[in-house]
Amino acid sequence: MTNPTVEHIAKANTDALTKSGHAAEHIVKTSTDALTKGGHAAEHIVKTSTDALTKSGRAAEKIVKGNADALTDSGNASSAAFQELIKAYQELATKNANNLTAAIQAFTAVKNPAEFIELQQRLIMDGVEAAVRDSQQIAELTAAVFNAAFEPVKKQMEAVQKTARN
Repeated sequence: MTNPTVEHIAKANTDALTKSGHAAEHIVKTSTDALTKGGHAAEHIVKTSTDALTKSGRAAEKIVKGNADALTDSGNASSAAFQELIKAYQELATKNANNLTAAIQAFTAVKNPAEFIELQQRLIMDGVEAAVRDSQQIAELTAAVFNAAFEPVKKQMEAVQKTARN
């Protein structure tokens, strides 16, 4: 016959070992779950950071390309506008040379001092009116040169600011 106390102690030890085993099993499972969750969180952080860096890189690339395109467009537009301004100055010089030639011919045809004074006054008035018209035209063309040069850059700056806000 076995001693009831020994059986009782053996059963108590077995129960304690079983409970310890369950507790250890629970600790291992909880630790494993925590590590798995931590791994998923780290993976999520890395993916989010990588996505953000990729998006930033693409945005920077787009801005740099846009800036290069804007400068190219600005240069092309400026060149065309300057060509127009040069052409206007050449036409103005030709017109003034023709007007001077016509004025000299008109003065050589004058027969008396009254005709001379009348012709002189008319040429002065015509010259002042032409100078005002010509300066307005040159001013408009000059403004067009600057607008053509800066418009692509202005549009690119607006696009960059819009991208930065988003």
